[in-house]
Amino acid sequence: MTFAAATATVSATMKRAGAARAMEGSVAKTRVVVLGAGFGGLELTTMLSEAFGDGIDVTLIDKGDAFVFGYSKLAVMFGEATASSVRIPYSRLSKPGVTLRREVVTAIDPAARRVTTDRGSYDADILVVALGADYDVAATPGLAEQGGEFYSVAGAVRVAEQIAAFERGRAVIGVCGKSFKCPPAPSEAALLLHDYLMRHGRRAQTEIALVMPFGVPIPPSPDTSTALLKAFAERGITFVKDALVKEVDPAGRVVRLSDGSTLPFDLFLGIPVHRVPQVVVDSGLAAHPHDWVPVNKQTLETRFAGVYAVGDVNGVGTAKAGVFAEGAAKVVGAAIIAQLRGGTAPEPYTGQGLCYIEFGHDEVGKVEVDFLSGPKPQGTFHGASVAVAEEKVQFGASRRARWFGA
Repeated sequence: MTFAAATATVSATMKRAGAARAMEGSVAKTRVVVLGAGFGGLELTTMLSEAFGDGIDVTLIDKGDAFVFGYSKLAVMFGEATASSVRIPYSRLSKPGVTLRREVVTAIDPAARRVTTDRGSYDADILVVALGADYDVAATPGLAEQGGEFYSVAGAVRVAEQIAAFERGRAVIGVCGKSFKCPPAPSEAALLLHDYLMRHGRRAQTEIALVMPFGVPIPPSPDTSTALLKAFAERGITFVKDALVKEVDPAGRVVRLSDGSTLPFDLFLGIPVHRVPQVVVDSGLAAHPHDWVPVNKQTLETRFAGVYAVGDVNGVGTAKAGVFAEGAAKVVGAAIIAQLRGGTAPEPYTGQGLCYIEFGHDEVGKVEVDFLSGPKPQGTFHGASVAVAEEKVQFGASRRARWFGA
């Protein structure tokens, strides 16, 4: 389906729904239901509120009570922030036309555009699924028992205690599944662990190894990979390429890799297997827990009219990171606004975004990647500096102000 055809289909659907409600005597506001209050859900609902105010009926549903920037978990695990300090309560979200519901989604009927939660049900003219990716810790035997997962806030808190107690021996940072959020994060963890151990006078008594499923740290950007590999070499960090951690043995203190080899550890920091939320699989939007929701790469629409999938939950082919969810939300938001105002359809999604990369020494690098415009992803690297570190701070502050007004 072309972009124009997709927007026409949704526009016709909204007109029919509005006419039906008008016949029933209700005000024909377009009902938009957004599942998930991450980068994608927050940006989309902000756009719709700015465009229509109380003239639209937007319901934003999330099971959590607070938003957390993904990169802030690194600050928690290295003792630079507390779990409470990185939380931005959803109670601060107050936007005309948007109602936030803290509820658990229990069923999705994409054909009917109906959502059921633990507290009720919602019918939508437009449904946007932005539920992200779940962590399947149980998929890696021993990982739950060892407790080294650091991609959740609770996991980062546990890992912070383990890092504080780590005085000598071998540290292994390992990726357990090929598709995971924030591809630079494992490299960042290795570099920041080095810095932490240096500050505490323990680095000489420790070894650090990083296990990743790629041949280089950041495949779309050779320059970024070169800079990271150089940083690893300078700091004595071993890069184990083209491998996954398949099993953690807490008793034997070893991890087993996908190539059959083992690595001993005294500290293990793991990136868990990611999967499609079960409620999305059950809906038929995704065929399998590890098959992301297929979408039109230009419009982000699923095979169901009026149903979009934005962010980590979809299989559009970009990295799984908040900025790409935000970019996708802008395309979907612009399309909805154009449909309701009768304007020109927006430019299609291009899969462009950036990731900041902590190099340690209080310096941050940046890689800008275009995933979809050309025959293959292309990345541009901006070297690590204090100036880019300041830019990263402003990036977070601008989103916080835009979405939460503070």
